[in-house]
Amino acid sequence: MNFARPPERMRAMVTTGHGGLEKLEYHHDWPTPTPQAGEVLIEVGACGMNNTDINTRIGWYDKSVREGTTADRGERGFDFSQGQTGGWGDTGISFPRIQGADVCGRVVALGEGVTDDVMGRRVLVDTWLRDWDDPDDLEKCRYFGSEVDGGFAEYATAPVKNVHPVDSNLSDAELATFATSSITAENMLRRADVEAGESVLIPGASGGVGTALIQLSKRRGAVPIAMCSKSKAEQVRSIGAQAVIPRSPRTWRQRSSRR
Repeated sequence: MNFARPPERMRAMVTTGHGGLEKLEYHHDWPTPTPQAGEVLIEVGACGMNNTDINTRIGWYDKSVREGTTADRGERGFDFSQGQTGGWGDTGISFPRIQGADVCGRVVALGEGVTDDVMGRRVLVDTWLRDWDDPDDLEKCRYFGSEVDGGFAEYATAPVKNVHPVDSNLSDAELATFATSSITAENMLRRADVEAGESVLIPGASGGVGTALIQLSKRRGAVPIAMCSKSKAEQVRSIGAQAVIPRSPRTWRQRSSRR
């Protein structure tokens, strides 16, 4: 199978620093990345945007920030001390940076040492990038689209260990909603050691992580119990919630007092 050589320049949305919306710049001639040893080049079909992309830009992850995120802060960003970092692990974030963690696309080039069985495959990217010499040290972890460039561009590189072929009837845009929310949900269930037959209470069940928790809990044979607004109750039932509790605090206290 023949594949076209990737172009030398690409379109990309580039983040120039921590701050407000003014830190986002669109470029139509950004250099296309070259996959290094152990990496692949992905032609991005779609890239989701979630809260971690916003929080990274505005600097919310910095240890000095004590405020919650709001629409206003999403537009303006946070002020924090020089020398601090608003990223994951201890490596910090350098700019300019291409954000975007949730990528679905096709492998179009291989770095040194990568076998050709992934060439041309439709893939999703595992967003947590570990130091494979010390994979359990979370301080050495990096996040796709945070400490390294991500998918808000036409092309992105990723370690082949983090790339997973997928065969699905879902569109690229639909698949690009999975990675961050599903990995977060799976880690929560593993940490809680959820087993078949156990009940799992899921606040915010209509959100990305919440809907992933419903489906992954059910897959384990557990009983997902959702908390969400009344208007979204039927939607969460349709993906597997066994019961739905209104999220109103007053209603929750009333229900708890009857048990």
